[in-house]
Amino acid sequence: MYSVTVRDHMMVAHSFRGEVFGPAQRLHGATFVVDATFRRRALDEDDVVVDIGLATRELRAVLAELDYRNLDELPEFAGVNTSTEFLAGVIADRLVERLDARARGIDGVAVTLHESHLAQASYEREL
Repeated sequence: MYSVTVRDHMMVAHSFRGEVFGPAQRLHGATFVVDATFRRRALDEDDVVVDIGLATRELRAVLAELDYRNLDELPEFAGVNTSTEFLAGVIADRLVERLDARARGIDGVAVTLHESHLAQASYEREL
């Protein structure tokens, strides 16, 4: 399996519901380094997995919808704990929607959010 990974970052504010989250139940900020990996069993006719420029632009576009936002105020996240894992899934799904017609043949997408040098969460999906 071939893969290409592009990287960007985003800063958000959010809070969590539930005792398990301790002090993170209060509004707090988070800065994530975001890796998006695109996988393909065989290279396309141009011998690439995906155009790196396209992947970079689309990742930025997806993150721009969340960057510098209080996620608690966004209707699509009402009643949801916007955990690192949850956000990885949201970003992956939005990337797939944006790239569908222009990146045919991609077999999988994985998104990893690094919330620190010690912790990260990922979501992978096959296409």
